[in-house]
Amino acid sequence: VQLQASRGGLVQAGDSLRLSCTASERTPSDYAMGWFRQAPGKGREFVAAVSWSGYSTYYADSVKGRFTISRDNAQNTAYLQMSSLKPEDTAVYYCAKAKAYGLDLTQETSYPYWGQGTLVTVSS
Repeated sequence: VQLQASRGGLVQAGDSLRLSCTASERTPSDYAMGWFRQAPGKGREFVAAVSWSGYSTYYADSVKGRFTISRDNAQNTAYLQMSSLKPEDTAVYYCAKAKAYGLDLTQETSYPYWGQGTLVTVSS
């Protein structure tokens, strides 16, 4: 399975931006998808995750209320809608897909499939 993320970009503080992540194929049983990010000079951190059905979502405290994760299984695509962006949201964003159920979706180790990363820069 290959994951292709949409391009990020340069936005201003307070702006909105939507990222998408499309899987090259749909596995027989669909699994959760997540977004992580890595800011300059920092480690990769969890941002958001959505269950295979789309009914359950999970967010890091730093983005709760501003970011929304969703998915369209018919399109093999997950989305990350980012609103009220802040300069501290500047990072390379990675999408990821799990391969099993019942995992801790906030952990990188739960995801064997990763996209290439896309840079989002938020200017103040």
